[in-house]
Amino acid sequence: MKIGLFYGSTTCYTEMAAEKIQARLNTLFDAPIVELFNIKDVPVTDMLNFDWLILGISTWDFGELQEDWEGHWDDVEGLNLSGKQVSIFGLGDQVGYAEWFQDAVGMLHDVVVACGAAPIGYWPNSEEYDFIASKALTADKSHFVGLALDDEGQYELSDNRINAWCEQLLEEIS
Repeated sequence: MKIGLFYGSTTCYTEMAAEKIQARLNTLFDAPIVELFNIKDVPVTDMLNFDWLILGISTWDFGELQEDWEGHWDDVEGLNLSGKQVSIFGLGDQVGYAEWFQDAVGMLHDVVVACGAAPIGYWPNSEEYDFIASKALTADKSHFVGLALDDEGQYELSDNRINAWCEQLLEEIS
């Protein structure tokens, strides 16, 4: 199985989360199986070379896409991702932007599913989160459509969330 982890990062927090996810999955697989790519440096068509995609995005301001993803959005919409597993993680600020928490994760999820991808790695919306609205929630609002990180207000929870999510992914992909 080939795993490609593609992320966009303006302030390096998404990049740091991507590196932690890569390291944790490589440890769980006991092999360097996850390849890491900054979306600003590669064409999105490179995603087609992988069986399983892990995509990292942050939500900016009032529910906006991270700039590197925004610059490739039309290209992403044109991909045929049929037969590919896709997991998404995102960073957002649930206090400063409570009405748009993780919106970019929801937007990316909707696009890749429309392109034929099979999503895995939904993450529980628990009492640890405190926000008003999010496009990243499932219809019943019980889960995010990917791992929701808030390094602005809950940095101390990120490593445990990443580790638990990676273990969850390994179970789901098996």
